[in-house]
Amino acid sequence: MPARLYFLLPLLLLAILISAPAAEAAEPKTGEQIYRQQCASCHGAMGQGSKTHTTPLTGDHSTIELARIIDKTMPEDDPKLCVAEDAAKVAVYIHETFYSPVAQARLKPARIELSRLTVRQYQNSISDLIASFRAEQKPDDRQGMRGEYFRSRQFRANERAIERVDPQVAFDFGTGTPGGDMTDEHEFSIRWEGTILAPETGDYEFMVRTDQAARLWINHPKEPFVDAWVKSGKDTDHRASIRLQGGRIYLAKLEFSKAKQGVRDDDKKPKPPSKPASISLWWKQPGRSEELVPARVLSPGKASEQYVLKTPFPPDDRSMGYERGSAVSKEWYDAVSEAAFDTAGYVAARLDELSGSKEGAKDRDPKVRDFCSKFVERAFRRPLMPEERKQYVDRAFEGNPETIASVKRVVLLTLNSPRFLYREAIGDPKDSYNAAAKLSYTLWDSIPDKLLLDAAAAGQLANTDQLRKQAERMMVDRRARSKLREFFSQWLQLNRITDLAKDPNRFPGFTEEIEADLRTSLELMVDGVVWSDKSDFRELLLADKLLLNGRLAGFYNVPMPMDAPFQWVDAEGEQAGILTHPYLLAGFAYTKDSSPIHRGVFISRSVLGRALRPPPEAVAPLAPDLHPSLSTRERVILQTKAEDCRSCHAMINPLGFALENYDAVGRYRTAERGRSINTAGEYHTRDGKTVKFNGVRELADFLAASDEVHSSFVDQLFHFLVKQSIRAHGPEESSRLKKSFVESGYNLKKLTSEIAVRAAQ
Repeated sequence: MPARLYFLLPLLLLAILISAPAAEAAEPKTGEQIYRQQCASCHGAMGQGSKTHTTPLTGDHSTIELARIIDKTMPEDDPKLCVAEDAAKVAVYIHETFYSPVAQARLKPARIELSRLTVRQYQNSISDLIASFRAEQKPDDRQGMRGEYFRSRQFRANERAIERVDPQVAFDFGTGTPGGDMTDEHEFSIRWEGTILAPETGDYEFMVRTDQAARLWINHPKEPFVDAWVKSGKDTDHRASIRLQGGRIYLAKLEFSKAKQGVRDDDKKPKPPSKPASISLWWKQPGRSEELVPARVLSPGKASEQYVLKTPFPPDDRSMGYERGSAVSKEWYDAVSEAAFDTAGYVAARLDELSGSKEGAKDRDPKVRDFCSKFVERAFRRPLMPEERKQYVDRAFEGNPETIASVKRVVLLTLNSPRFLYREAIGDPKDSYNAAAKLSYTLWDSIPDKLLLDAAAAGQLANTDQLRKQAERMMVDRRARSKLREFFSQWLQLNRITDLAKDPNRFPGFTEEIEADLRTSLELMVDGVVWSDKSDFRELLLADKLLLNGRLAGFYNVPMPMDAPFQWVDAEGEQAGILTHPYLLAGFAYTKDSSPIHRGVFISRSVLGRALRPPPEAVAPLAPDLHPSLSTRERVILQTKAEDCRSCHAMINPLGFALENYDAVGRYRTAERGRSINTAGEYHTRDGKTVKFNGVRELADFLAASDEVHSSFVDQLFHFLVKQSIRAHGPEESSRLKKSFVESGYNLKKLTSEIAVRAAQ
């Protein structure tokens, strides 16, 4: 080798050594490489978390949103290490590999789980099982109670003076009579009879307010529920509580009597002036304020006694956002056993009524056994096989001379059986009887009725058209209305609104009566949209009118007589359906001021279906008095400016700011603290687009047309109705249902029906 080359060789080697790292640095890293080098030590190789960061790295931010968060905050020890293009690469890798719902479904495929009945399903099933042996409750569309007015205290038919339907029981007779040919103001009586509908499940308190004798029956034909027939003292408020099941009607009877109060018929002297008389019927629904029992829940029809299970149960798991029958604990088993004993006692006490038999009759034994066989069949939602009949019925009667004891044993065996407690414990999951059960539990949270079981027996649940026909029939039932009402209660997060009280100095007149009327207004609005002919979901967000009665109109400065019933009116300001309903605006606000954060969280979670992590620590709102020069918007921005807040509040705050034209009680305003209100905001969609809006109306227009909103609503309704993951029914189920929803004109009734049909197949 020439000497010249020997001299250059060390220089060449040095050049290679120097240029090698430079060449390596020039090679661009992939998102996976960056993640493993900078992120995996804290978040885990597949985003599962670690000892220092236990929360899994999953969610529904778009890749653009993830990139923004990573660019500003990651890695925690050196946020400048992963920025710009590197942050974007990592975001794409994370999103596609394990972060997004699609990635999670790929890593952990959802499956239909074998689930027990939820608490609500168990209670409804028991109630409807007993009711199936009584006279069918025929609907009566009239409102009010049937009133009979008598000229004496004895309710004699020959002394009946007036018969009519009274919308409500709310009468002040003063010192006179109810009218007609009732001429004796000193003595008369009235009997009101009919039914009362329980809109939701829970404890109801009833109040009879009268200065005379009265007694009230609810759901029991013989024993008065409130008994003030023999009055003592000057008490005029008589009350008692009772548990009722939502979507069921209960018999109701109220008797009122005004006595002569010492006036003798044969007394020739002029009678002394009559004492005043009045009576009114009030109630307090679960979690509500007291109000007169409204005409819309009363009917002059008839009803049989209903069995309402009172056994306390542990709450169902709601970690997935909807009730699931997934947790089986000792407490649950104990509750099931106690409920079975309570039901057995109820059945035994009413055996002759339910079985159509009579004690001592020659045909009592076969009638009782036939009742027991039907009881088991209806509980199991399918006909009994011979061996099942022997196991659950025949053996209970073998060697046991006591009929009552045998019946109790049948009930206990049945209600503790997996065939009752689990919806698909036996048979082919796709057979007709399981299809019937899926329909009934999806729409009613209860057992199939006779028409549904008959259709299953005739093989008429074999295709989509047959299933849809049944679902459309079932949608008319009160139980379907009750279940949808419960869904919207959850969707609107009404359970989170526990206290609507406001500062009386700032908002005088915002009473418990106003609160009750606002809740009624919201429910009537939702019901009006859902059960209208169009049943258009978009109207929930776009309705430009408000339902007010006279009392609410006075508080919200709308001209209307004080005694006016609920009606649609043009209210002040921009109206946008539920977004501007005063009940929600007041519920998602503080006692003195509005709360863009609470309102923005509601829109993010419920309407847009975005997953929000709990805040890293509880932070009290900045007091307005400490920052008198700042608007609410400016205080919120100041409070949430920290980087660990921005990942969520960058979405939450602008959504809430759009509603700032409404104060803490939902009254419209254009200024705050003498300054014009800024309602401008923006939202970054999941596909990376930025939508800008100014005010609630523009926000509502965007939400009503948003694919994100439609998809989220479909998924949430499916989960509530079916109580299974929608992805467990196939990766395309959500998109198929959304497509059907859009093509139907966003029809809520058709969507509910379609979900039931899809789940039953």
